[in-house]
Order: sequence, then structure tokens, then C-alpha cells
Amino acid sequence: MSKWFCLKKKSKKRAKAKSTEERLKLCADEINTFSFEEKPINIKVKDSNTISTSNPSSFASDLEKLNLTEERLKRYAYEADTLSSDTTVTSNTENELRTKVTFLREKAISKTLNSIKLSMKVDLCFVLDCTNSMGPYIDAARDCILQVINYIKHTNPSIELRVGFCGYRDHIDRHDHLKSLDFTDQYEKFTTYLQSVLPYGGGDTPEDVLGGLNEAITKMKWKNGTRVLLHIGDSPPHGKKFTDMIDDYPKGDPYGLTAENVLKKLQSKNILYFFGRINYTTETKLQIFRGIIGEFPVFDLIGGDPIKLIEKFIKATSTSITYAVSMTSTIGSDSKYMYSLQRKKLDMNPNEPDWIILPLQEGIVMWYPNLDTLDELKDPNYFNKSNLFSRSFSFKIASQPFSAGVERYAYFALDIGSCPAKKMVIKEFLHVGRNNSFEKYIEAIEISTIASFLSTEFNLIAERKDLSKVKFLNVKLLRCGTIDFSIRYYTIEPKLHNMEYKRFNANTGVITELRPILEAFVHFTYEYTKGYLVVCDLQGIELTNEFLLTDPAIHCIDSLRFGSTNFGKEGINQLFLANHKCNDICKQLKLKHINDGLSEDVA
Repeated sequence: MSKWFCLKKKSKKRAKAKSTEERLKLCADEINTFSFEEKPINIKVKDSNTISTSNPSSFASDLEKLNLTEERLKRYAYEADTLSSDTTVTSNTENELRTKVTFLREKAISKTLNSIKLSMKVDLCFVLDCTNSMGPYIDAARDCILQVINYIKHTNPSIELRVGFCGYRDHIDRHDHLKSLDFTDQYEKFTTYLQSVLPYGGGDTPEDVLGGLNEAITKMKWKNGTRVLLHIGDSPPHGKKFTDMIDDYPKGDPYGLTAENVLKKLQSKNILYFFGRINYTTETKLQIFRGIIGEFPVFDLIGGDPIKLIEKFIKATSTSITYAVSMTSTIGSDSKYMYSLQRKKLDMNPNEPDWIILPLQEGIVMWYPNLDTLDELKDPNYFNKSNLFSRSFSFKIASQPFSAGVERYAYFALDIGSCPAKKMVIKEFLHVGRNNSFEKYIEAIEISTIASFLSTEFNLIAERKDLSKVKFLNVKLLRCGTIDFSIRYYTIEPKLHNMEYKRFNANTGVITELRPILEAFVHFTYEYTKGYLVVCDLQGIELTNEFLLTDPAIHCIDSLRFGSTNFGKEGINQLFLANHKCNDICKQLKLKHINDGLSEDVA
């Protein structure tokens, strides 16, 4: 026997459903009523206990007491780091708080946009092994730079780049074993200099890797907000900890340099490290480096074809730049935050758990119904408690996350209530402030609901023009109990296919993987909403005829919506309008041409 429970007020009628068959239908479980089972789902679980959330009546009572607007304003004030989030606010002071929080948000947005501007100024230093075997790689570094510059100008016109070089050989090469060119924005000067760098020298198998890195870190004049060190080499450093090959310096660097003290300098100067792998003799070095600074990107440069090698260099260099700008523009250039995120990734477990031994858990999932109109999208009051749907949910969750981003941990999960059980991903915010975390999670569902609505409208047009579709995962809020009887919240979504996960663009305006259809989609969201918002920070997987995306951000002229990743009207102006270059898909969709930050009618 089932017991029925509904958060949505029965007197409030749903807007008329879309009549056209092209509209996506609501999922079968997304109906106006929903049930909670009186008993947990009966499944056989080896050595498992069942952890249940509070009963529905308790949940309804807690929700009834919660003032979402007040909690959100308090969180926004807290995130602006000016007003304590535990300030007591009564109903008759909510308008006063709204005015104050609007001021604080605009001030915080202005500060963030200034930081983003600084992050667009980049110092890029190539650090190359220049011994006998490295000739093709020196040539590739020289020949790729102008193509990289052109690509960056086309995709990210706001980025300004200085480039430098530091080459190393080995101690046997004496005075000539370290060579450098300080940063310059005269790119012809860079290519001319590299023409004079010849591959020679080296004695034993290891090279003076630590000396080359130390030279680049301490002697180059780093000054820009984003700092990139792209290291390319085919040999390990000296010392038994790095290699068991023949080594003239088995005790390590003769001048006392260690990986620890060199990389500590790297961190203190807020330099991001990238590596180009040529062979696998450097694997031990990479493991040691990761243990000190955390995870970092490694590019595959293996292979002798000169043309393909240049292509790989262009890809590695461009990705290093956009990845670094994306990171520094998102979390700042302070090494404390940059490297803490990279170290977190070392604690991840990329493997799915043994589901048999994990406990079955019971909870409640919540979601908003699909939007019907632009008016609903623009109305913050539409996303209130009375419009929430809910149902019971049985699941299992991995004990360790498999991934971590700037804002969230991600865990493997299993939807036990489905037949067969479905693989899911559960996400948890790293920081929720000091007030009720439910409000922040429900905001994430609001963002997802709006992105899905806009992608549906976009796909109606894209399908008629035989363009790839843009889809967002169906994300819900999960409320569950824990072993210590506390309440926890997560978001939950279907698990993506086992394909490469990519971040295509960031909410800071950086395009990390250029896909014209996605840039046209961002443009479409701006035009469809009449300049009210843009959906950005597009990330997920790329299939043959569609993109499956998750975790978007929204810039909106209403700064009291969509969280700290919403940079308001100025964010739209500076990060979208000022950077967007209309492409052929924009023209096919007959979107208004954007030129120098202004939207114009297509001729």
C-alpha cells in the first residue's frame, strides 16, 4: 500500500502543456503527484544496512518552515564576505536586506570581473630539453607559436600573451647547459631565437631537468596574472628516486636542487605546470611531481611525424593557455587555491565500487516541472516550494568521489529503484555556507531546469536545419539521512557515457574547446530571453549528432539569481558580447549579429 504526498498546491494549475508534438514530454515519473513507499524497496543486499531519511511529514514540516528567499539573500551576503550569513532577518526587513545584498553582489561582481581581466594576461614559458634527441621538438615549438597566437586571437580575443623560452642540457655541457629568452610579445623574436637553439650535448641518460625548471622559475620575469610553464622532455632528472638507468649523479642534483624545493618555488610564484610526454622514461618523475603539487595535465607528444608533431604542439600549447586562464579566472591566481584543487584530485577514486557491499539508502528526490514559457523562466517566484515535485528514491553511493571541480565533488551512484538499476552520478558542493544547504541545491536545480528549457527550444530549430542537438542531463535534488541521523543534500543525474569529458567554455568567457554549435547556443540563449541571460560554462561529452552537457552557469541581469557564478549584466556585456564572434551556425539560425559588443539585425 502506498502513501501519497504532494508539495505542489492543488489549487495552483499548471500552465497549458505544449500542443506541438515536437515538444519534449515530461518524464514518466514527473507527474503532479508522487508517492513514498511505507517500507524500503525489498532487494537482496549482501552485508548491507538500510539508511532512511526522515519521513515525508517531517520533510514537509521542515520545508514549510524554510524561507527560501531569505536563506538565499543571507547566503549571497555571506558569499560576498561582507555580511555574516547568520544575521537574523525578519520578514519586515527582507526588502532592506535585498537592497543591501544587491549592492554587495554588484560590488563582488565588479571585483570578480577585474580579476578576470587580469587573468587574461598570460605568461607562457616553454621549458625544453635541448640535447641531441630533441631537435624535432625544438623545431615544433618554434613553428607552432604563430599558429597558436592566431588560434587564441580567433577563439579568445581578450587573451594577451607573452612567450618565453628556457632550454637545458646536462651538467657535462658546462656553461652552455642553460639557455633562456625572457618573455616577449614580439613573436618573431621568439621564433628567431629558437632558430639559434641547436640540439646537442648530454652525457648519461638523465638530464639537468631540475636546473632547467629552476632557471625558468627564478630567472624569468613573471608578471602576468596567468602563468604557464609547459615542460617538454624525454629524460628524467638525476637521482635514484627518478630512474634506475645509468646516472653520473645517482644522489641527485650536484647543487642541491630537489623536486620539492624547485616545485615549492613554482607554487609560490603561482605558476601552473604542464608536461609534454615524449616517452615513458619520465613516468616516475611525473608521479613524484604529482605527489608534491597534485594532478596536472600531461600531453601526448609521442611520435616522429613532423607535421603531426606540430599539430600536437599547437593543441598542447593552446590547451595549456586556455586551461590555465580558465582556472585562474575562475578561482584566482593564488597558489593556495590552485594547488589545493589539484591535490584534491589525487584523493579521487576513478573506479566504480563493489555495489554489493555498500549500504542501501533511502531518500527523496525533488525537481521542478519543465518550463512552458519565457515568462515562467524570468519569474523568480515560479521556482518556489509549491512548484516542487518529489518522490521516494532508493540508491547506493560510492564512499569516495571519482572527481572534483572548483565547486563540487562527484560520486558514482546506483538508482536501485529502477529495473534494472541505473548508473547515476551524485554531486556534493564543497562549500555551502553556514545556512540551510537545501536552498543552494535547489538553486542548482533551477539553473538546470532553465538550461534544459532553452536547449529544448534551440533543438526544435536545430533539428529542422539538420544541426547537432544540445542537451542537458536531467538533474534532481536528493535529500537523505546519514548514519548519524543528520540530513544531507546532493544533486543527482544520469551517468554520462564512458567518453572524454570536456569543458567547452567557461563562465569567465574563455573558450577551451571551440565548437561553433555551442557558441551559437550561447548566442541563442541571449537572444531568446531578449538579453535577460546567457547560459554558459558548457561541459560534458560530444557524441556524433549531439552534446550531452551538465553543470552550466547562467549570467543574468538579475544579480540575485543563479548564485556566485552569475556575473550579472556586466558579465553578459564583458564576457559574452565583447568576445562572441558570430559563426555560420549563428547565421543559419538567423540570430542577430554581434559586433563590438552590440547585437545587430542580420542583413
